[in-house]
Amino acid sequence: MRTRYGCLTLMVVLAVTAASCGGTEEPATAAPSTTAAAVTTVVSDDGAGVDEGDDAQPARTTIATDAGVDLEAGVIRVGMLADLTGAFGPLASLIAAGAGVYWADVNAKGGVHGLQVELIYRDTVYSVDNHVQFYEELKDQVVAFGHSTGSPHTVAIREDLEADGILAVPFTWYSGWSDPALNANLMSHGTPYCIEAMNLIGYLSDLAKSTGIANPTLAIAGFPGDYGLDSAAGALLAAEALGMEVVHDASGKVIPGQDNAPIGNAIAQSGADIVWVTANAGAFAEIYGSAVAQGFEALWSGAAPTWSPALVAPDSPIKDAIDRDYYVSSYFPPLTDDTPGMAAVRALVDQYAPDTPRNDYLIEGFIEGMILFEALKRAYSSGDMTQAGVVAAAKSIEELDFGGIAPNESYVGSANDRLQRKVWISRPDPEGLAAGTTGTGTRLTDPAYTHPVAAAFVFEEACYKLA
Repeated sequence: MRTRYGCLTLMVVLAVTAASCGGTEEPATAAPSTTAAAVTTVVSDDGAGVDEGDDAQPARTTIATDAGVDLEAGVIRVGMLADLTGAFGPLASLIAAGAGVYWADVNAKGGVHGLQVELIYRDTVYSVDNHVQFYEELKDQVVAFGHSTGSPHTVAIREDLEADGILAVPFTWYSGWSDPALNANLMSHGTPYCIEAMNLIGYLSDLAKSTGIANPTLAIAGFPGDYGLDSAAGALLAAEALGMEVVHDASGKVIPGQDNAPIGNAIAQSGADIVWVTANAGAFAEIYGSAVAQGFEALWSGAAPTWSPALVAPDSPIKDAIDRDYYVSSYFPPLTDDTPGMAAVRALVDQYAPDTPRNDYLIEGFIEGMILFEALKRAYSSGDMTQAGVVAAAKSIEELDFGGIAPNESYVGSANDRLQRKVWISRPDPEGLAAGTTGTGTRLTDPAYTHPVAAAFVFEEACYKLA
């Protein structure tokens, strides 16, 4: 599709890139790269928000422990391998802030049967080598890893996690985490990148057809590695299922820190009706800005971490174009969602982190914390709080209810039955962001959405296979 929308200069677009890229921003939380006092919360049995603690369960007199649990000191230590200042630093820092709030509340309510949870952060700067180094440093000090940023990074420690018998909660939606051959010691959650792409491309295809485009065409671009290529694999599967022509494929061609404007130029020249980009917000702004500067208009979307409120901030030169073109994907409802569970999250953020920007990625910190909290409670109840005991406890969870802040998860049963398929679709909301009514710059339009293509997909293995 084409439009006579006013052109933007690349120099102006790069201003948005700088504003939304990791590395130049201060982290959204003060999460340190050394031992940090934990902060906590948990959703109640009735889904209303926060649990009252573990008082209803009898205390045990004998608990097996090895690393990370000091019964005498009353402390449980948890490792956090987080990219606080690298390519996804702005997102991971918000997740760290959410985790801090969650565990602060849990500890205030008595922790895990009186044991206080202490988070030990290491800033990996999105480096695989750093990730492995910090894992080796912490593995004998912690009972589990409550956060692990990045799929290649998590893959790099996956075999060690299994050999060492340690649990990890990955901050990555790689489809391989749904494969029992890969996830023995991992607690995946949320809709995988490839399923997310099927949902959004199916959604946008239906939307394009409703406007009179009989055979909408598709352009794809994204980062190399699991994030970009798992998402691209889903986009290609969706295109095949829908009979869509892919008029430009730049899968794996978007490189952070390099000149990505030529990719935007090529997308514009392709004349695609739908564009799917899997990157970070800085790289996306460069690609999108260069395409829009040529007068190009299409339906744009991308994997959830591609979005940033900076794209529609008051000083963003592309906010009006983004408002017109972009469809935001998420793996859970927005922080502004009108449910008791989300209201409880907001109240806890107000209580424990009042100066933290109100962003949806705070929710991810709660989700990751709730997964580990359930595992720790079960491990205590079984009398085995060793690292291996926490793994066994986690893998016994038949259904984990997040009280409405995320879709329920199960860690037993077949991979295809366990596969999460829902996404939350929103539109940009620059006015709400400017007015301060939303910290995420979005307004929800389609909650818990699953396109027929995603619903019909039979999962047998990862959409994209990591080496």
